[in-house]
Amino acid sequence: MAGTDSYFKLLFDLPVLSGTNMEVPIADPDDPAYRLFDLFVVNNVGAVIVVEDESPVGIVTERDIIGRVLKQERDVETTTVRMIMSSPLITIEADESIREAIDLLRTHDIRRLVVTEKGNLIGLTTERRLLNLAHTVYLERTRGVSAGSVDSGIEKPVIAYLSTYPPRECGIATFTQDLVDSITKQQSLSPPFIVAINDKGGYYDYPIEVKLQVERENRESFEAVATQVKDSGIKLVNIQHEYGLYGGSWGDHLISFMEEVDKPIVTTLHTILQDPSPEAKRVMDEILRLSDLVVVLARVGAKILEERYDTLSFKVRYIPHGCPNVPFIKSQTAKQGLGLEKRYVLSTFGLISRGKGIEYAIQSMPEIVEKKPEAIYLVIGETHPEVRKHEGESYRQSLSDLASELDIEDNVRFVNRFLSKSDLIRFLQATDTYILPYPNRDQISSGTMLYALCTGKAIVTTPFLHAEEVINEGAAVGCEFRDPESIARIVNTLIDSEKLKDQYERRAYEYTRDKIWPNVAMTYINEFYKTLGM
Repeated sequence: MAGTDSYFKLLFDLPVLSGTNMEVPIADPDDPAYRLFDLFVVNNVGAVIVVEDESPVGIVTERDIIGRVLKQERDVETTTVRMIMSSPLITIEADESIREAIDLLRTHDIRRLVVTEKGNLIGLTTERRLLNLAHTVYLERTRGVSAGSVDSGIEKPVIAYLSTYPPRECGIATFTQDLVDSITKQQSLSPPFIVAINDKGGYYDYPIEVKLQVERENRESFEAVATQVKDSGIKLVNIQHEYGLYGGSWGDHLISFMEEVDKPIVTTLHTILQDPSPEAKRVMDEILRLSDLVVVLARVGAKILEERYDTLSFKVRYIPHGCPNVPFIKSQTAKQGLGLEKRYVLSTFGLISRGKGIEYAIQSMPEIVEKKPEAIYLVIGETHPEVRKHEGESYRQSLSDLASELDIEDNVRFVNRFLSKSDLIRFLQATDTYILPYPNRDQISSGTMLYALCTGKAIVTTPFLHAEEVINEGAAVGCEFRDPESIARIVNTLIDSEKLKDQYERRAYEYTRDKIWPNVAMTYINEFYKTLGM
């Protein structure tokens, strides 16, 4: 009973500031509503605080966006934040107790409580956050563990991540940053420790979480960094693996790192070859041997590892590729402001390189344009930096030349830049049909597909390994490999049947609800703790 009394005393006496999230995005009441979409996506949050003259005056949640903007089909350019925010706000001063905060939450039947200091915004808290905080402090004190010990990593282990990392332009760099940011928001681990992989001659202005850098082509660099990690307080290493990220034969410089680091290793596999060359299989076999756990991004990956690489099933976990939590909106709403209001928009996005099959999508356009003259195909993204080093813009130029030869220059547009996440989401939301024309079946993971799914797009895709699972779930429709006629036929079917297109949009959106980044991050955290035996 004394323990229970101590628990409640802690619960009631702690200041609400100690359980406040201070990284809350803010908006001005006169901002257009579309800015809120950007804030939700970039910050991966469910609420934005509205601030005027340095004081909080309102709050907008995802539910507000859906109910007050999208369902009412209001113009996101002319509708202001002030028109849709909930006001007046219920607030609490930062030095008040958790007891008072929970009373306010329950009395007013609200989920979020704005925390202020002399009327100025400090942050946001919730009942769940406050209860978790009180429970954590209770456990610390009853176990005799100091808050300083927790902060130093005894209770919250330090995880190192070996990967490419922004500002380097690379799909796996973006994946890693999204994963790390989402894990950090869960507050279950110590701050992340990034070991960034540099390409030859590459120098980047990395953020503070990047603590070490390794040179891709230098085996000694991998060994030296591994020694530094081994001698540190790092508890576990998460490796993001793609053959091309690591130097040597089929990226075997990574093996030197894994052999030297002497820490538990969880490896996320972004590529699993079904028919590898002997050298590629040797490298993968070593990675599997040296990993305590391997993560696959599609269920079929586990089957390939078991059948082709003789990997024991207990060593493999399926954790889906994460995606942002994006409001479901119809394309017509998102087209406003992009100059696409009168167009039927098809799109493909990603770093451009040969092997993406974009030429097949362009070849399908004449037949699509014949049925829908206002159709436009957006090829979104710049040429992959590694491709640009070796062949410049020759592939993109060949795609542009192809559009000219087919006399469809007005129906193909290249958005030739590396988009911010919010800009990318906006282009995807403006898309009517998304095309994934990959020409090869071996693709085990596609972040671009998850982005299209999470924005609720009708997707036409070749049945590469990851897409095959999505097709079988009814969340996308399959077309043939290297077959422009097949792409055109299916796109035209969706154009003819708005009802069918709507069905695929809803299925796509629903398919991703358990794959948003917070859910994926928590699964990784659980697997890290299990691997550490905690």
